[in-house]
Amino acid sequence: MTPQTRVGIAPAAYNRAMRPALNYGLLVALLCACATRQPVLYPDATLEQIGRDAAQAEVEECQRLAAEFQPDGSAGAEVATDTAVSAGAGAAAGAVGGAIRGSPGLGAAVGAASGATWALVRSVFRRREPDPIRKRFVERCLAERGYEVVGWR
Repeated sequence: MTPQTRVGIAPAAYNRAMRPALNYGLLVALLCACATRQPVLYPDATLEQIGRDAAQAEVEECQRLAAEFQPDGSAGAEVATDTAVSAGAGAAAGAVGGAIRGSPGLGAAVGAASGATWALVRSVFRRREPDPIRKRFVERCLAERGYEVVGWR
């Protein structure tokens, strides 16, 4: 009897079960990491005159200009780094726990998957502030167009 079958999970079955869950978690994390916070405009005469749809188009244009001015890939890199560190810590802890039960390899795999999943979920639900330079750029762009930014959400 191998250590993997003793705990009730064959390696091939474990891989088939974990792959879809990890792929789904990665997709959700990447989509959420790409989401940006939006400026909230003061409802003044400019906003009333132009309308909310046109104002939203201008907000998107200012955000596009800010991205061209200062490309930012740090959010995705931060998520990836946090996920890798958590996977490594989970693998180490899982290997220790697995060694106690006679299956350090399986314990490390379960620990790595658990640590990575936890980091991705935590990253998805963490509220991120926009980069200060990009935020100021968008605020100035909108001010030059007659809008007043009262906050971000």
